[in-house]
Amino acid sequence: MLGTSMVIGDGILTPSLSVLSAVVGIKQATSAMTDDRIVWISVAILIGLFMVQRFGTDKIGYSFAPIICIWFIMVAGIGVYNFIKFDPTVVKALNPKYIVDYFRRNKHDAWISIGGIVLAITGTEALFADVGHFTVRSIQLSMCAITYPALVLTYAGQASFLRKNHLLVADTFFKSLPKPLYWPMFVVSVLSSIISSQAMISGTFSIIQQSLSLGCFPRVKIVHTSTKYAGQVYIPEVNYLLMLACVGVTLGFRTLERIGNAYGIAVVFVMTLTSSFLVLIMIMIWKTNIFLIISYVLVIGSVEFLCLSSMLYKFDQGGYLPLAFAAVLMFVMFVWNDVHRKKYYYKLDHKISPEQLKKTVIDGNFCRMPGLAIFYSELVQGIPPIFNHYAANVPALHSVLVFVSIKSLPISKVPLEERFLFRRVEPKDLNVFRCVARYGYTDVRNENEPFEGLLVEKMKEFIKDSFWISQRNNMHSTDEEIKFGIKEEVQDWTLVNSGENGKEDSKRQVDDQDKQQDLLDREIEAIDKAWRQGVVHLIGENEVTAAEGAGIVSRLLIDYAYNFLKRNLRQTDQVFNIPHKRMLKVGMTYEI
Repeated sequence: MLGTSMVIGDGILTPSLSVLSAVVGIKQATSAMTDDRIVWISVAILIGLFMVQRFGTDKIGYSFAPIICIWFIMVAGIGVYNFIKFDPTVVKALNPKYIVDYFRRNKHDAWISIGGIVLAITGTEALFADVGHFTVRSIQLSMCAITYPALVLTYAGQASFLRKNHLLVADTFFKSLPKPLYWPMFVVSVLSSIISSQAMISGTFSIIQQSLSLGCFPRVKIVHTSTKYAGQVYIPEVNYLLMLACVGVTLGFRTLERIGNAYGIAVVFVMTLTSSFLVLIMIMIWKTNIFLIISYVLVIGSVEFLCLSSMLYKFDQGGYLPLAFAAVLMFVMFVWNDVHRKKYYYKLDHKISPEQLKKTVIDGNFCRMPGLAIFYSELVQGIPPIFNHYAANVPALHSVLVFVSIKSLPISKVPLEERFLFRRVEPKDLNVFRCVARYGYTDVRNENEPFEGLLVEKMKEFIKDSFWISQRNNMHSTDEEIKFGIKEEVQDWTLVNSGENGKEDSKRQVDDQDKQQDLLDREIEAIDKAWRQGVVHLIGENEVTAAEGAGIVSRLLIDYAYNFLKRNLRQTDQVFNIPHKRMLKVGMTYEI
């Protein structure tokens, strides 16, 4: 949860920092451009960036790679130009001896400066933001063949430039540009900053979607903007919250230095946590040699913790912001996940077995009213406890009752013929069914989709298939009994009954088949009649309260924090897109 919260914080700070750093370059073109104007231009770009998120990156994403390639080629080329023009001797800086001398010479100041040095490589983590969409080989090639060489050449060129221009540290990038390339570079830098922001925003949407599927994030609407890539999602609520946060950070901090301090802590914190988890992977999954693990911790771990400690030194200079974001998000995620699990286990522990359902329906004074009722439940097996609450207060059941669990699968589309899985709740005469409705990530449920009609048709097919399978099994078992009777019990079996008795047996079999067919037809007719009488959607609206004797912390988390989130977020009927005209909510309070 801490790592996830930090990534979301990175998704807030990356757009603010990258867009503002690109727009700052316009000050070199005109002195009339004040800091306030730069901030408001950045805010306008950020608002435009977030407003186009709902269209997805599936179409415009094809322009990302060419723009980024142009960016890397240009910065690398300008780096080579400055390297040759000003001071080629800076190539000696590649010798590790100089970093040792640097620390010996500056000691405490050298440690503090690491926080700024780390910012030179931040942004490369965006390469891994959508790691699930690319192969390992593509990331290795892009990092080793393009990103890393371009960064080395860029900073070597800037180092050469600063050897001759000591006072231009704050504006090194744009000051070091050849004049004919100023405006082309300004345009490309703005475009590349928008793309890097887009990468982190998309990464934030993806990680929230995964948190949602694990029950670690409140209910939000997930919109899949691509039929090809499962990870290209758009979350309206989160998008607007991110936009407000980015605009607030830009207007509040206003300077690259303070936003950079906050951004650095978020990025390095995520890097450190990732390396820590990688140690667990090396031990538990890869079964790596222990000496390699120790070497990894000593080399990579020591460097990252050194960088993190330097960044935390600037806690009061804007570094507190990502930690504040993380604290709020962790609290929200913890509260939702904790209560969500307790509520699910409560339902699981108090679910109604088929025997209990039969006893409730048969022993109770229920009347069966015409119609089809669809009861939504999270449980795939067993009847949810809210059904008992409904039955105790409304002593009437529809003639056909279907308990539906809607599940999402990690594929684009689920074929209609495979969408529904049915199971009958015995005894047959109750006309109670369990159904799992499976959807792919691009399948959409709304009032225009023939969900109810499709469910009824598939349920009738299930009844017919179950009938014929049952008939075939009965015939098969009869044949087996005859075969074993011939082999083991009656050695001298003769077809004495092939006369009148045989005709009577055949007639009796035909009569039994006619009766079974008649029962099947009547059951299908009962389903059709219920469908014609109307469909009602029953939703369990659960209120959660702390049980008696619960501590003050549990009461605060459940009664106040969780219920506040639940009231102010998307409700179940909105998630399922259920038609409101035929919806009935059944309320029940769970004491957990």
